[in-house]
Amino acid sequence: MTPNVFRIALTAIALATAALHVRADVVTDWNQKAGEIVIESKLGTPPANRVMAIVQTAVFDAASAASKRASGATQQDAIAAAVAAANRMTMSKLMPTQDAAIQAAYTSALAAIADSPAKAAGVAAGEEAAAAVLAARADDGAAAQEKYKPHTTAGMYVPTATPAAATWPQRKTWVIQSASQFRPAAPPALTSAAWARDFNEVKALGGKASTRRTPEQTEIARFWDFSGPTIYHGVLRSVALQPGRDVLRNARLYATVAQAMDDALIAVFDAKYTYNFWRPSTAIRNAELDGNDATEPDAAWAPFIDTPMHPEYPSAHSILASAVGTVLKAEFGNQPMPELSTTSSSAKGATRRWTRIDDFVREVSNARVYEGVHYRFSTEVGAAMGQQIGEAAAAKHLPQP
Repeated sequence: MTPNVFRIALTAIALATAALHVRADVVTDWNQKAGEIVIESKLGTPPANRVMAIVQTAVFDAASAASKRASGATQQDAIAAAVAAANRMTMSKLMPTQDAAIQAAYTSALAAIADSPAKAAGVAAGEEAAAAVLAARADDGAAAQEKYKPHTTAGMYVPTATPAAATWPQRKTWVIQSASQFRPAAPPALTSAAWARDFNEVKALGGKASTRRTPEQTEIARFWDFSGPTIYHGVLRSVALQPGRDVLRNARLYATVAQAMDDALIAVFDAKYTYNFWRPSTAIRNAELDGNDATEPDAAWAPFIDTPMHPEYPSAHSILASAVGTVLKAEFGNQPMPELSTTSSSAKGATRRWTRIDDFVREVSNARVYEGVHYRFSTEVGAAMGQQIGEAAAAKHLPQP
């Protein structure tokens, strides 16, 4: 074999290997595309996570079915077609305003797969899986009638913005028994030392004009201002792209995490609207009302980021991060954990990295204090709830050791 022919052969092998890698990672490729489309749709965090849970569940079901309808070299084609069809059908139904982008992505994906019976079988498997999941979640409570009423007295002004996800506790869950299964105890009494301690921590570190928050803490706060599902799915991508993983294992992981995240938000909003606890921006400006001599009001205090439009307790970001981290721990067991990373649009695309899952979860909780929107006890309770929900998801979907 001449040197030129040898180089050509090596190039052909490299291209074939790369093509197989892309095919094997079709789940991750489509997850990234779905995340971009969700962002373009401008869905809020709770409905965006619901969409991703439905999409990723359909993708896993489709990939599993397609893998049984073809074998050998055609199996990857069947799976790739199934994943594309499941994404197209679920997203078009859930985000009709984005149909043009969805159809373009689907057309491009199918054009890259050679026409064959395996491709046709894959498309059929994807459409069947998507239809089944959409039917199962059609009455999941996402469209429940709004019943929340602001606390007020006749004639008294209250802010008129509609609170977010007030109907979410009425939704049907995926892996937990009910929205209230892991409902926590009430937040600390306002007269307690715990309340004063955590009040004063967020007051010092979370204010817009804070001089106590370090540059690194400010960077962390800005990074985790973004709360959409893509910031967490980026963490999954750093796992899914590791060598040796196959498409079905990745599909199962994405579906398990997406269901855990959706259930985490159902559970956290159940607790939020049960306790209706005040945010730091309200408590710090009205500290004379809490009956605690260790807290002092500051009428000019404002949080570093805009306060979310729903009650404070517990922290939704903390429950999400903990649910994701718990599933990842179950996924890897005693095996070495790869470096985790993700990017954030609220930090201009910056990337953060962690070598331990617990460090990732802890950073998210710390961020909510640095941002001035949560108390420490709320992040701790959220993380504990997320662990319970992540364990439930892993027990239901992941292979047990």
